[in-house]
Amino acid sequence: MRFNHVANRVNPGHFEIVVDMFVQQLGFVELRRTERAVWLRQTGANVDLQLSRSDTGHRDADRDRSQVSFLSDTPEADLRRLASWFTARGLTAHIGAYSDREFYLDVPVAFVDFVVEAMLPELAAYDIVL
Repeated sequence: MRFNHVANRVNPGHFEIVVDMFVQQLGFVELRRTERAVWLRQTGANVDLQLSRSDTGHRDADRDRSQVSFLSDTPEADLRRLASWFTARGLTAHIGAYSDREFYLDVPVAFVDFVVEAMLPELAAYDIVL
């Protein structure tokens, strides 16, 4: 088997705003769409992100342990920019930190089971050859 995509759940009432954020702000391209889901890929990546509409009234309390993660030289500033983007569209967004090198953005009303993480590239510099 070969890794293809990961899937996360989004509140249907805010689904299009979340998709727009990935497309407009992070350079993702829409690959496929059904009534309940969309598949996205960021230019240059080889793993896709599926976002599925979820009507669940329960938001995972520990969703900060499930991330859609990005590398950035300025992770906190980049997430603050995304938080402002959501706020301008009427959605409350929160920034948190795992450390001084890795941060996360939560939009509780929209993200069901994940947050958007940004971390310094050095955290993904592994000493292995694949």
